[in-house]
Amino acid sequence: MSRYKILSVAMLMLLAVGAQAATYTIDATHSAVTFKVKHMMVSNVRGSFQDFAGSFEYEEGKTNDWTVEAEIQTTSVFTGDEKRDDHLRNEDFFDVANHPTMTFKSTGMVHDDDDEYILKGELTMLGVTKAMEFEVEFNGSVVDPWGNTRVGWEAEGEIDRKDFGMKFSSSMDNGGLVVGNTIKIELEIEGILQK
Repeated sequence: MSRYKILSVAMLMLLAVGAQAATYTIDATHSAVTFKVKHMMVSNVRGSFQDFAGSFEYEEGKTNDWTVEAEIQTTSVFTGDEKRDDHLRNEDFFDVANHPTMTFKSTGMVHDDDDEYILKGELTMLGVTKAMEFEVEFNGSVVDPWGNTRVGWEAEGEIDRKDFGMKFSSSMDNGGLVVGNTIKIELEIEGILQK
């Protein structure tokens, strides 16, 4: 093989490596996994999960290569009320004794508009896996004072808790539910580029 061909192959290999999306680890200290649900049809109860981890593959402009994987420890659910949190951990809701984690794994990302995207994936909770989507907004990237590249995202999605077998319900006299079925999920994610 000529020297020219060898150099050409080497350049193609370098370009192929460079085309791979970079891996970012979710910085849980500067991220949040929160949710809200209607209470008695007139207000929202908000909560969060305190223990979660994950990573994503990302390179600007290469949406088809982006992937996300995350795991949440359901026992870490927190709403600010100990009695309510204990109820959420039992078999009426998250059944943490039998299902200590829930996971999300992406199946695709679609560029919607400017810095907005649709993230498609599969959420597994209570042993049930369902497709779901997040509306995602990219907040930009920055190099921190220690030389780490960081990127930020916001995402919103919703699920019907009954789809995952979470059937606890109590009706009011007017026919409304004490706890709504639709769960709105809000994410604030900061990722650090792995070196």
